Amino acid sequence: MKLILILIFSLFSVTSDAADKKTERTWKAKCSSCHGADGKGDTEQGKKLGLADMATEAWQKKFTDAQMKKSILEGINREENGKKLEMKAFKNEGVSEEQVGSLIQWIR
Repeated sequence: MKLILILIFSLFSVTSDAADKKTERTWKAKCSSCHGADGKGDTEQGKKLGLADMATEAWQKKFTDAQMKKSILEGINREENGKKLEMKAFKNEGVSEEQVGSLIQWIR
């Protein structure tokens, strides 16, 4: 019985690691050029756009998973504090809903 449990947890760990690597690749390919490797928005493009630091507690509390999902899939095009905020929609960019869920967990 112990051996079976060890095998199940090992398989879950390998699957989880593969999913994490896939999410990291998606983040690097689709998000990090603006949001940075760590979500702080301190890239050249992120500074130009005035992106918020997604790693802060305030940002994390401000946005729900549903709001993040909508922003990723449908994009952003609004004004906030006198600044135009724009992000392209990724629903037609080959990003699946499953990947969006993984990205949200990555951000959290």
